[in-house]
Amino acid sequence: MIDHILFNGRIVTHDTDLPRVPAIAISGGRVVAFGNDNDMLDLASADTRRDNLGGRLVIPGLTDAHLHWMWTARILREVDVFEIPDKQIAVERVAERARRLPHGAWVIGYGWYQDLWPDRKFPNRYDLDDVSPYHPVYLRSKSAHAFWVNSKALEICGITRDTPDPDGGKIGRDAEGEPDGMLYETAGMLITRHIPADSLEAIAEMMHEAQGLALASGLTGFHDFDGSDCLRALQLLKSRDQLHLRALKQINDPFIDAAISSGLRFGFGDDWLRIGALKMFADGALGPRTAHMLEPYIGEPDNLGIIVKSGVEMYEQASKASKNGLPTTIHAIGDAAVRTVLDVFERVRMEELERGELPEQRRHRIEHVQIIHPEDVGRLAKLNIIASMQPIHATSDYPANQDYWGARCNLAYNPRIQLDLGARVAFGSDSPIDTFKPLEGIYAAVARRKADGRPGVDGWYPENRLTMDETIRGYTLGPAYAAGMEDRLGALRPGYLADLVVLGADIYNIPHEELLETSIVATMTGGIWRYGGV
Repeated sequence: MIDHILFNGRIVTHDTDLPRVPAIAISGGRVVAFGNDNDMLDLASADTRRDNLGGRLVIPGLTDAHLHWMWTARILREVDVFEIPDKQIAVERVAERARRLPHGAWVIGYGWYQDLWPDRKFPNRYDLDDVSPYHPVYLRSKSAHAFWVNSKALEICGITRDTPDPDGGKIGRDAEGEPDGMLYETAGMLITRHIPADSLEAIAEMMHEAQGLALASGLTGFHDFDGSDCLRALQLLKSRDQLHLRALKQINDPFIDAAISSGLRFGFGDDWLRIGALKMFADGALGPRTAHMLEPYIGEPDNLGIIVKSGVEMYEQASKASKNGLPTTIHAIGDAAVRTVLDVFERVRMEELERGELPEQRRHRIEHVQIIHPEDVGRLAKLNIIASMQPIHATSDYPANQDYWGARCNLAYNPRIQLDLGARVAFGSDSPIDTFKPLEGIYAAVARRKADGRPGVDGWYPENRLTMDETIRGYTLGPAYAAGMEDRLGALRPGYLADLVVLGADIYNIPHEELLETSIVATMTGGIWRYGGV
């Protein structure tokens, strides 16, 4: 029996023979037929729901291939210091939150970015001490690779002038050697281990709230890079039949041995929640200038960034994971980090070849690939490594890129060259570092401009713009392949999951500027309208 027929639309199928059709038939949460209106409506029975699309565009459901779901949900309740134009605004918002909390409670916030401030300097603990003498404060930067804390937080966590820098991290210090309230990379964990954890019920509640916003933005799935509490909360939502986004859960490296010993392999789970890859960090980020570079940052001749995990360590973990049925995905932003990760994957691919395993059996990824050396640009395609990239980073980061990377930026944030060389790409947002709203990411990919039009009508490095079709595939087919679901996700062909988005305009045939004004009319997952309707 046919449950549902959508007709009188312009439906993008990603099918070679029938790339667009006016109608599809859905049963059991999957597309079972597609074609013209009359043929599909002839399949209907008395109980079949018929929805007239009114000529609207329908695209396959959009998947965010890289975000932090628990963190995205949590910041809805944290102090909002996202991209504030002045440090004093953060201080005032911390003061306001502290006034509403009992003494000793943590004030937590996210999103400051010092390059947006008039002096472009990193803050310090003294900026916060006067307004929060009785509350420990922990404010993550936009990149989440730098952390601003007050003296109370340093005191509670026992961080003094004698505390050594942790491996892969750095404690900011003043001229006298005292901690100045800035922590970089793994040094942030010196603080987070002292912050009380949310209950599983609270996390699930926050996720459910965030899920509604994601569905309203046109998202139908995501690949998550948070920790084990995120997995627990997702399972709780799924057990209650409240998980309406498809989730691929990566395994951060502290948990890989437990995952292997329990027998987990890539793809374990079902079409709603499944296991992905081992996740590691090679380096830091551009914002705090901790991305690992082959040549120094402009104006900082002694700064090559931070190595969070060595090539030897990454190889040992990736090799072990591969032998046990798990691919690996590694955060690499600087060109030195990307080269090191490619060297690691080259060794692992040789081991897989010796075992008779095809590249498709281990869907290794590099997360971000924000800048790559000319000698390395073709290696992702050669090694069959997925470039998991975030188009919106190109437009949000380009001013800092110009300042710190200069002429090297022609190969920064560049999925264009990876597609041209034959590499697979999967697009996401890195939410909450940038918004998970996919239309904003799509706009960044095709226009290479900010919402306010900067840096000009042609965009930043306009030769790196993508077509609309390439971009939509990066949010649909690319993530589906990365999740091992390309046989049933990312397209609207018979046998595929009925995940789709109805748009208020034909984004293939409007000026780029109108993308940001395009409405999400409805979002469907598993054959059910989860947001809106037609």
